[in-house]
Amino acid sequence: MILYDETNRILKLDTANSSYVIGIYNEGYLLNLYYGSHIPDGDLWQLATLTEQNSFNPADPHIPGEAFSADVAPMEYSGNGAADLRGAAVAIRNAHGNTVTDLRYTGHKIYAGKPSLAPLPHTYLNTEDEADTLELYVQDEVTGAQGVLYYTVFRQLDVITRSVKLTNGGDQPLDIERAFSLCLSLPTMDFDLVTLYGRHNKERTREQRRLAHGTQGVASKRGSSSHHQNPFAALVRHGADETQGEVYGFNLIYSGNFEFSAECDYAGTTRVLMGINPADFGWHLEPSESFQTPEAVMVFTHKGVGEMSRIFHRLYNRHLIRGEYKHKKRPLLINSWEAAYFDFNTDKLVAFAEVAKDMGIEMLVMDDGWFGKRNDDTNSLGDWYVNEEKLPGGLGVLIDRVNALGMKFGIWYEPEMLSPDSDLFRAHPDWLVHVAGREPSIARHQYVLDVSREDVRENIWQQMYAVLSKHKIDYVKWDFNRNLSEAG
Repeated sequence: MILYDETNRILKLDTANSSYVIGIYNEGYLLNLYYGSHIPDGDLWQLATLTEQNSFNPADPHIPGEAFSADVAPMEYSGNGAADLRGAAVAIRNAHGNTVTDLRYTGHKIYAGKPSLAPLPHTYLNTEDEADTLELYVQDEVTGAQGVLYYTVFRQLDVITRSVKLTNGGDQPLDIERAFSLCLSLPTMDFDLVTLYGRHNKERTREQRRLAHGTQGVASKRGSSSHHQNPFAALVRHGADETQGEVYGFNLIYSGNFEFSAECDYAGTTRVLMGINPADFGWHLEPSESFQTPEAVMVFTHKGVGEMSRIFHRLYNRHLIRGEYKHKKRPLLINSWEAAYFDFNTDKLVAFAEVAKDMGIEMLVMDDGWFGKRNDDTNSLGDWYVNEEKLPGGLGVLIDRVNALGMKFGIWYEPEMLSPDSDLFRAHPDWLVHVAGREPSIARHQYVLDVSREDVRENIWQQMYAVLSKHKIDYVKWDFNRNLSEAG
C-alpha cells in the first residue's frame, strides 16, 4: 500500500511487515525519513535524521535559519556537486561541461500494478493487485534534466523494487556519468556488511565485516557481474543472526558492471547506493531522449538473514523466472563434458545416454567440441557448424538415436566468444572487442565478439538459427567463460 499525507507532505510505502517513508521538504528536497519494521500512519517528520549542519556543510540560501544542509540530510536521490558532497546517485554532464546535478521534486503518481522495464530484465506481476507503484517526478531546473523514481511495493513479500528513468527535458545535449538505481539513507552505521565473492569452483562465498567510517562495498567492471563479486549485499544489525534481528538486503537485477556502496559519515549515518558501476559508463542524451536504469530490489525483515534470503527466493520464483519451467520440474540431465571433454563421437554419446536412461536421467547434453575443428580449447569458437568427423551424418543422426531412447537432447554454445584460430576470425579480425592501436588481451585462448555491432549479431543469429531451427533441440547450455578487456 502507498499513501500520500497531503497535509504533512509525506509518502508512506507499506509492505505486510515493513514501512518506507519519504518526506517532501522545503524547496523540493526529497528526504528518506524511515525504512524498517511496519509503523502506523501519522506525522512522521519526527523520524527525520536531520543532523545539525556546521560551517563546513553547504546550506541552501532559500532555507534561512534552519538546521538543514543537503550534505547531512537523508537525501532520497542525491545529486552531484551541489550542496550534497557525499557519493552521488546521479551525475549528468551538461552543455557547460560541468556535472553539477540537482534534482528536485515536481510531483508524483500512485497506482496499482507495476510498469514494465523491457527490454531490461525485471520483476513482473501475475495480477495487478499484487503490488502498487509510486512514481516520483524530479527535475533540475537549470539543465532541464528530468527523472522518474520508480518504487514498486509488493503487498505480501516485504519487497520494494526501485529504478530510475532519466530524460533530457532541455534543448541542449546531456551526458549521464552516473545513474544509480537506488539511494537509501539509514540513521545508523550499526551494521555488518555481508557480501558474496568467489572464483570458479568457489562461487558465492559469504564474507561479513563491520561497517566503518568512509565508503565500503563491492563492484565489478569486468563486463559482467561475475563470480568474483556478486550484485548482492546485506546490512545486518549487530546481534542479528539467521533467525532474528534486522536485516536489509539489496540485489541488482542486472548482469553487467555494477556497484554497491555503503558510505558512513562523521555523524554515524549510512548512505547506500546500488546500480550500474560509474567506471567506464556514459550515456549521451539528445533533447527528449531517455535512459532507464536496471531494477534494484530492497528487502527488509526483522527475522534474520535466513528470512531475508527466503524473501528473495519467493520473489524471484514467483515474479522473475519466466517460461515453461517456472513451476514445472526441470529434466534431470547428464552432461558430456567431464566424461569426454572434446573426445567423443556419436556412438560414445549414445552409449552415455543408454546408461543414463537406465538410471532415470531424462536428457543428454552434448557439451563443447561438436563444432568447427574443436578438438581442444584453442580453436573454432565462432565456427558454429557441425563437425561431421565426430558426428557422421550430422547432428540429426545423433538426436534421433537419443530421442529413440526416450530422452531429450541439449547442446552447448558460447556464441559471444571468438578463437584466434577460427574461420570467423580470419574473415573478420576486427569483430572482436578491442580499441584501436592496442593489442587485445587474450584469456582462455579466446577473444570476445563485439555484439554492439549489428553485423556481428546477425552472424551469430544466422549460425545458431541454422543449427537450432533444423533439429529437435530441447535445451541450450550457454556459457560465458571470460570477461571483457579493452572494451573502449
